[in-house]
Amino acid sequence: MTDTKDDIRPESLSKALAERYLAYALSTITQRALPDVRDGLKPVHRRILFGMRRLGLTSTSAPKKSAKVVGDVMGSFHPHGDQAIYDALVRLAQDFAARYPLVEGQGNFGNVDGDNPAAMRYTESRLTEAAQMLLDGLDEDAIDYRATYDGADEEPVVLPAAFPNLLANGSSGIAVGMATSIPPHNLGELCAALAALIENPNIQDRTLFKLVKGPDFPTGGMLMDDAAAIAEAYRTGRGSFRVRARWTKEDGARGMYQIVVHEIPYQVQKAKLIERIAELLEQKKLPLLDDVHDESTEDVRIVLTPKSRTVEPELLMEQLFRQSDLETRFPLNMNVLDKGLVPRVMSLREVLNAFIDHRREVLERRSKHRLEKIAARLEVLEGYLAVYLNLDKVIKIIRSEDEPKPKLIKAFSLTDTQADAILNMRLRSLRKLEEMEIRKEHGDLSAEQKDIKKLLGSAKLKSERLIEEIAAIDAKFGLKTALGKRRTQIAEAKLIAQAEAIAEEVETLATAVEKEPVTVVCSAKGWLRAFKGHQEPSDAIKYREGDRERFWVHAQTTDKLMMFSTDGRFFTLDCAKLPGGRGNGEAIRTFIDLPPEADLVTMFVHVPGRKLLLASTTGHGFITNEDDAVAMTKAGKRVMNVKTGAEAAVCRFVDGDSIAVVGENRKLIVFALDELPEMARGQGNYLQRYKDGGLLDAVTFTWKEGVKDENNRLWEPAELKDWRGARAQAGRLVPRGWAKSGKFA
Repeated sequence: MTDTKDDIRPESLSKALAERYLAYALSTITQRALPDVRDGLKPVHRRILFGMRRLGLTSTSAPKKSAKVVGDVMGSFHPHGDQAIYDALVRLAQDFAARYPLVEGQGNFGNVDGDNPAAMRYTESRLTEAAQMLLDGLDEDAIDYRATYDGADEEPVVLPAAFPNLLANGSSGIAVGMATSIPPHNLGELCAALAALIENPNIQDRTLFKLVKGPDFPTGGMLMDDAAAIAEAYRTGRGSFRVRARWTKEDGARGMYQIVVHEIPYQVQKAKLIERIAELLEQKKLPLLDDVHDESTEDVRIVLTPKSRTVEPELLMEQLFRQSDLETRFPLNMNVLDKGLVPRVMSLREVLNAFIDHRREVLERRSKHRLEKIAARLEVLEGYLAVYLNLDKVIKIIRSEDEPKPKLIKAFSLTDTQADAILNMRLRSLRKLEEMEIRKEHGDLSAEQKDIKKLLGSAKLKSERLIEEIAAIDAKFGLKTALGKRRTQIAEAKLIAQAEAIAEEVETLATAVEKEPVTVVCSAKGWLRAFKGHQEPSDAIKYREGDRERFWVHAQTTDKLMMFSTDGRFFTLDCAKLPGGRGNGEAIRTFIDLPPEADLVTMFVHVPGRKLLLASTTGHGFITNEDDAVAMTKAGKRVMNVKTGAEAAVCRFVDGDSIAVVGENRKLIVFALDELPEMARGQGNYLQRYKDGGLLDAVTFTWKEGVKDENNRLWEPAELKDWRGARAQAGRLVPRGWAKSGKFA
């Protein structure tokens, strides 16, 4: 038995993780998430199209089961999950997802409602004409091939791509540390831009942007960005496009009308959109809308019924645009693989130029491949011509010689290829082998060879050929065709300005709240609710089991409710948006980010310009302006810095010229208000010092009027003169008769 030794090598964990994660990141970027700028495809899409071509699924052939396509692609090229491959194939076939579908599907391939497609065993598919144009030239050495994952076969590195698929169909993906998002565009506009760019590579950006006006989504809609914003996005390769639904007003009887939405933004699921509008209706956030229902068949038809005939349709729609996905923003991030290797963000010009460079290379490689084929055929034809007039001699050599090939080569000065062609020629072909036909084919091929050599030697001729190819694409898929007609309307500047004006009116309506009295009630366990009208505490108000009343605040719906927590933060809520008085209310922590270990110190209605006295259990405190403490965010605003183990304990309104402070040790100190600084944020200064315990309560008051304890007993100046001193002193025990709690009123 031989000894075995494990191959264990010490390595830094950080180094090992960095190397392996980098390899994973690069694999994700190049093999999964980012498309190639040349054909606009990711590896899975490229393999699907190539696999379907190998199965003979052209646009004129009978379709085959999608399961067969998925199985062949998975087994030969893409060793990943079959569902992932099928999902990619489905998206290529959906006319509401792909502007120019690359797969023609038969069966249920999903719908705009977001319903899933049928299983792959039920659906059938084949390539479209657009996909065949992407694949045209694969057999003519137009591109490079590489070994498949198991080395048993070859697959194309990139497709010849006869039309600009990246911009025509768009792309999206998320990699490690980067992402891409490219909207679909109109192929007719892209063809015009490509032709202009080939004719004049130095064409100005503004001319290019006049040709490519903006995205053209398969679901239509309206683009609500001005020309300057669109141009800037295309110039930098980053930005976003605001897309909203298109609608019309249908008049009904007695002056009533309804609004019909017939185009929705790209990638918005219709069922979820209607569900969201219905939810907003139920929450009474759409005061101008009465009802919504779906009358869609093959075309989108969402019917919106207004509350009354006096409602302006533009105002109603603007409310819906603001609160639902009837208006969305589609991001632009043209992050692509340059030549299939380097990820970078490109501008529109760079993407178009990359496509032109690729097509130029494909043209050159196909031309050279054709030259090789012509040269091989001419060699054979010249051999035929050499022996045509001496067929009897050729036959005699073949019949009499055991090895006729060397004799033929010597007798007629033939090449090895020519001799093989003559020997492999069938006897029945001799009658057709006429000299005129051979010479005609030879002449045609020679002329073609001359033209190709001329083409390869002239950049101008190459450009003209590329423009011809683009014109052919435009004729098939351009603006004059049913498929190529622009679907997404570009809003005019006047319409955008009008929409912005209506949006301001909607904003005013949204913020306008009718002033009504409410009573805000918060329980000890933090359940918040608001009752209509000003009510006094009573047994009629019920709480959860084990809970009780804590804060009871009279307010108006136009007021802001402020809260101060033990961790030194202020929170602000809009009184009009508080939960109603039905039930036990809602937990306050659903409205504010109050940590589990923190609690509320106080709750009150905000009064602009008012001053507050803040103090913590450590004896620190300061005066702050209430306006500086307002914070409408859920996270609140930290105003008082509290030491670890301590808590904010006091938040009182400032009124008077003196401050009274009492500690847990029942010692009292009174000093002048002007001894305490006013701050926007901080820990504050010492109000009172303690050997044991901490601050219990503090209050401001007018010295001449005196101060009340929690029992509402008034302590006049003559009774407090022995407790008057300077800030930060320890103080003296409270006078006899002070409230047992030690606190102020």
